Amino acid sequence: MKSYLRVLALFSAVILLGSICQSVTITGTVKGVDGAPFQGAFVMAQNAKTKITVNVLSDGQGRYRVEQLPAGEYRVQIKAVGFTAAPQNGVTLTADQTTSFDFALQKGTVRWNEISFYQGMQLFPSAKGNALLSKNCETCHLFQSRIASVRRDADGWKDRVEFMRSTMQVGLTDQDADDIATYLTSLFGPDSVLPKSPADMPKYKDTLRTFSNDAMNIVYVEYEMGKPNLMPFSAAPDKDGNVWIPDYGIANRVTRLDPKTGQQTDFMAPNIGAAKIHSAVPADDGSVWMAEQGSNKLGKWDPATQKIIEYQDKYLPGREGDPRGGSKHTLRIAPNGKVWATGNPLTMFDPETEKYTRFDEIKQAYDVKPARNGDVWFTVANENKIGRVDGKTMKITLWTMPTLKSYPRRMELDADGTIWIGEFDAGKLAHFDPKAETFKEYPLPGPDPTPYAMGIDADGNIWYDSHHQDTVGVFNPKTEKVTEYPFPHSELCMREFFMDKQGHMWYGTNPNNRVGYFYLAGKKGGMTAAR
Repeated sequence: MKSYLRVLALFSAVILLGSICQSVTITGTVKGVDGAPFQGAFVMAQNAKTKITVNVLSDGQGRYRVEQLPAGEYRVQIKAVGFTAAPQNGVTLTADQTTSFDFALQKGTVRWNEISFYQGMQLFPSAKGNALLSKNCETCHLFQSRIASVRRDADGWKDRVEFMRSTMQVGLTDQDADDIATYLTSLFGPDSVLPKSPADMPKYKDTLRTFSNDAMNIVYVEYEMGKPNLMPFSAAPDKDGNVWIPDYGIANRVTRLDPKTGQQTDFMAPNIGAAKIHSAVPADDGSVWMAEQGSNKLGKWDPATQKIIEYQDKYLPGREGDPRGGSKHTLRIAPNGKVWATGNPLTMFDPETEKYTRFDEIKQAYDVKPARNGDVWFTVANENKIGRVDGKTMKITLWTMPTLKSYPRRMELDADGTIWIGEFDAGKLAHFDPKAETFKEYPLPGPDPTPYAMGIDADGNIWYDSHHQDTVGVFNPKTEKVTEYPFPHSELCMREFFMDKQGHMWYGTNPNNRVGYFYLAGKKGGMTAAR
C-alpha cells in the first residue's frame, strides 16, 4: 500500500511539474519591529476570484516563498499574533511571473479570539462555569469564534446557551445553563472582568510555546465556505478529485468542492430540524454517505438524481428525538459496501436491504475503521476502550487502554495491520498490535496535546491535530520524533483527516468556516514563539 501511494504521489508530482512553468511565485521577507528577520509569520496569498488562500511561514531569515499560484489578482497579507503589517491589495500577477513583497511588522494587540483554548483556560478566572464551558461547549466549537469575538449582555448569553440546549441538543440542567451564561457574561459581557488583551495578564507569557526550525516548511491551502456559519466538520476527496464536506449543525447540507476552481455546490438533506451532519464519505460507486447526529439517520447522496435519501434508525423507547436514545456520529464504508456508523449505538447498514444491524452492547462508539480482511475496528471513548467486530462471526472483542480515562477518540489502521489511537485526555498516541494484543504509548508535546483528527501519510507518519493547542503534529514511528506546526487561525477544531491522491491531508476547521489541505515544503528556520 505504501509503495502504491508513493508511486501515485510521484506520478502526481510529474503532472504538477509540467504546470509549474505556467504558475506565479511570490517571495519576500518579513522583518520585526526591531528591523531583524522575523520567523513564524504567516504570509497569506488569496486569489480574489476563487477565494483560495495559500498560507506559508517566514523562516529564520525572515524569508517566505509562495509557489504554484495561478495567474490572477491577489491580496497578500501577514498574520502574526500581536503584530500588524499593511497588506498588498489588488496585486495582478501574470503567468510565469515572480514578484516580491517585503513586510515590516508593527506592534499590535493580542486579542482574546486569537489565543488557543489551552491559553484561555489558563487565563480565565476560576469559577464553576469554567469547567462547564470546557466540558459542554467544545462539542461544536471552542470559545474564540462564537464567544470571544462578540459582546453580549446577560440576556444575550442566556439566549445563546438556550439555543445550544434546544436546537443543538446539548444536555444541560437549568442550573448548569445558568452557571455557563453567568460565566460568559462575566468574561464577554458589558462589564468584563478580563483586560482588553490577554497579553496584559502576567500569566500570558507562561502560556507561549515555541516551534522548531522544522516547523516552518508547512503549507496550508484553504477554501472559504460559500455561506457563513456552515461549520464544515471535514473534507473528504472522491475518486474524481472533488471534495465532500459535511456541514454540521442547522445547515442540513453537504457541500461538493472543486479544489481547482473553488466552486462549491450544496445539496440539502430533507431532514426537518437540525440534522447535525457529522461525517460525509464518498463511496466507490460515486455516491456519498453521511451521518446525521441530530436525527439518528444515515443519508445517501445519489449521483444520478443529485438528491439525498435518508434512512431513519430507531430510538430507544421513550427517547425519540434524543441523541442519547440514538444518533449517528462517524461513518466509513467497508470493502463489501456495508456502511458502518458510530454513535448510539454502533450500527451497520446494508444498502441493498436498507436495514440496520445494531450492536446494542456498544452503546456509544466514537470512531470506526473497516479493515481489508472484513474486520471492523472502533473506539469507545467514554469507556476507555477500543474494539473489533469480527468480519465473519460479528463477535465483538474489547481492549482497555493502558492509561485510565485517556478518552480514545480517533484511530487509524496502519498498512501492517496495527492500530494507532489518539488518546485525547491523556495527550498520547497509542500503538496497538492485534496479534500480540499489546499497547505502546507515546506522550505528545505540550501542556494539553489533545490529539483529535488523525491520518497516516504515504511514508507511514502519523498526523494529528492538537485540539486545545491549535497545532498540527506529525509522529515518525521510526525515530519516535514529533514535530509540531503552527496553524494560521485560532480554534482549529479539526475532526478528521483524509489524504488525497497527491498526498495532501484534507481537513475542515468548522469555527473558521474553512476547509483545506496541508503539505510540507522545503524551508528551514530557527525557533519562533507560538500562541
